[in-house]
Amino acid sequence: MGTLNRPQHVSVTDLLGGGPGAAPAVLGEGSIYERLRRHPGVPFDRSVGTGALVCDARCRDLLAAVHRGYLQVGLDHGLPVLLQTDTWRASGTRIAASAWSGSDLNRANVELVQSIAAEGRAKGGTVIVGGLVGPAGDAYAPAGALTRTEARAYHAEQAEALAAAGVDLLIAATLPALAEALGIAEALTATGLPTLISFVVRPTGALLDETPLSDAVAAVLGLVDPPPAGFLLNCVHPRVADAALVASPRAVHHVLGLLANTSARSPEELDGLEVLETADPEPFAREIVDVAGTHGLSLLGGCCGTGDEHIDALARALAGSAQAGDRPVVERPG
Repeated sequence: MGTLNRPQHVSVTDLLGGGPGAAPAVLGEGSIYERLRRHPGVPFDRSVGTGALVCDARCRDLLAAVHRGYLQVGLDHGLPVLLQTDTWRASGTRIAASAWSGSDLNRANVELVQSIAAEGRAKGGTVIVGGLVGPAGDAYAPAGALTRTEARAYHAEQAEALAAAGVDLLIAATLPALAEALGIAEALTATGLPTLISFVVRPTGALLDETPLSDAVAAVLGLVDPPPAGFLLNCVHPRVADAALVASPRAVHHVLGLLANTSARSPEELDGLEVLETADPEPFAREIVDVAGTHGLSLLGGCCGTGDEHIDALARALAGSAQAGDRPVVERPG
C-alpha cells in the first residue's frame, strides 16, 4: 500500500487541488472536538472548547493520542494525512473571555500537532498541518453570524497567530453563513498561506443561511486573490453532501473534500444532542467513497460521531479504490 505515499516536497495546493503532485486521496482525521467533549474527566472550557487541553499534561497526552491514532491509520494505508490544530474555538475574543486569557493557545496547539506530524514524516509519511478556525458563534445558527467587515477584523488575529506558529495551510470550517465566510476568507488569505473554506450545507444545496452553495463559492472566488486551494463540506452526512453537490453544479468543481458526520439529522436536530448518533464504520466509509467518486473529492475524513474505527474503514476503502484505479484525479479550475 506504500505506493500511495506522495513526495514530501509536493506543495499543499498541488497535493489537495489536483496539481501535478496530487494524491488519489488525502485522509482527514475523525472527530476530536465532540469526541473529547464527551470524554469522562476531560475539563471542557465553554469559551475555547478543546483549545486549552494542550495546557494540561494529562489532557495534552490524551489529545496527542487521538491525533496519533488518526495519523497512524493514514501511515498504515500509505495515504497522505491532514492533521488539524485544536483551535476551532481559539479566537482572540474567546481566549480573552476564558480562564486562559493571555495564553498563546494557538501556538501551543500548532507546536503539539507539528510535533506529531514530524513523527509521521520521520516514518516516511506525507503529513499536512492545517490551522483550524471556526465561526465566531454557533455553527448551526446562521442568524448570529458576523458581517463580512466584522468577520475580517475578528478572525485576523487568530489567522496571523496560526500562520506565525508554522502551519502549512489555514482552514475555516463549519461555516453556516456567507457573510462571515467572506470576512474569514479575507483574513486567512491575508496571511499568504493556502486556505480551505468549509461550509455546512443542506440537501437542497444551500448554506444554513439559505445562500446557494454555488453562489457562496462564486462570491469567495470573486473576493480573494489568490483564491482558496479549495472548498470543503463538513459536519454533514455523506448523503446530505451528495444531494447538495448534485444541486450545485457551478460549485462542484471547486469542492475538493468532505469531512462527514455519522448522523443524517439536520443541524437543528443535532444542535444540543446529548448522545451522538454513530454509524457502522464499513457502510459509512463506503458512502463517503461513493460520494467522492461521483463528485471528484480528494480530501476525505470524519466529523461528529466518527472515531478511529471509521477512519480506518475509510482508509481501507480509499486504498482499495485507488489500487483498483477507479478514483481518477479530477482536473480543477485555477
